[in-house]
Amino acid sequence: MNIFIAIAFLGILAALSTALLFMLRGDTEDTPKSSRMMRALAFRVAISVVLFLCILISWKMGWIRPTGIPLTPV
Repeated sequence: MNIFIAIAFLGILAALSTALLFMLRGDTEDTPKSSRMMRALAFRVAISVVLFLCILISWKMGWIRPTGIPLTPV
């Protein structure tokens, strides 16, 4: 699960950097840069939603447990 989360975060960062590249770089006339940037940002949102759902399902199935901060002082 840790490897999956790390790969998902790397995918999110790659999609963000790709969108930044499309935004800053001048693109060719055949494809508008806004559509390529929008596709990269939509891919980032999709990866984020899938990651959130996988973490939620893993928590419900008992595969991962929240550790949190203890409520009582030690």
